[in-house]
Amino acid sequence: MSDQTGTREWGERDKADDTLIRAYRDGDADAAEILMNRYKQLVRSTARELYLVGGDREDLLQEGMLGLFKAIRLYDPEREASFSTFAAMLVSRQMYTAIEASRRKKHHALNSSISLSELEEDQGDGALGTAESPENIYLEEENARTLQKRIEDSLSPLERKVFRLYLEGQDYRQIASVLGKKPKSIDNALQRIRIKVRSVL
Repeated sequence: MSDQTGTREWGERDKADDTLIRAYRDGDADAAEILMNRYKQLVRSTARELYLVGGDREDLLQEGMLGLFKAIRLYDPEREASFSTFAAMLVSRQMYTAIEASRRKKHHALNSSISLSELEEDQGDGALGTAESPENIYLEEENARTLQKRIEDSLSPLERKVFRLYLEGQDYRQIASVLGKKPKSIDNALQRIRIKVRSVL
C-alpha cells in the first residue's frame, strides 16, 4: 500500500508528461506506471471509436496498450509535440494497423473496421468509457504498476527480445533480420506475445 501511495504522490508532485518520460529514462519505474495509468483511458476511448466485425474489442485494447508502450519508449521531449498527441497517434496507428492486417489476412469484409457508433443502438452503454468506482480506479493503478514487469516476466528469452524490438517500432520482418530468424518464426513469436499480453491485461 505504501508503494501505491508513493506512486500517487509522485503523480501529484509532477504533472508534466515530458518530466515523467525523462524520469522513466533515468530508471524511475513509477514514472512509467503513472503514464500508463494516465493514458489508459485514451486507449479505451480510441477502442470505442473502432470495432472489428467478427473480432474482439479486447484485441483492440491489447493493440492500443502496445501502442502506448511504444509511445513511452520512443517519445522524444526535445523533438516531438506533446506526449498526449504523440501517444494518441501511436495508439491509433497501432489499432488501425491491426485492423488492416486482419482485413488483409481474411480477404473479406468480415473483419473490416466500422464506427462503433453504428452499433451503439444495439450495443447500448458498453463496458468501456463508463465512470469508474474508486475501487476500479485503485485496481487500474495497481495493474499499471505491475503491467510491464508482468508482461516481460511471462515471456521467453526470444519473446522478450522480439517484444522490445517491437516496442521500438520494428515490424516482424525487421525483427527477423536483426535476430537472424525466419520471418515466420518472429510472426509466431508475436502471436504468442499478444496472447500473453492479453492474459496480463
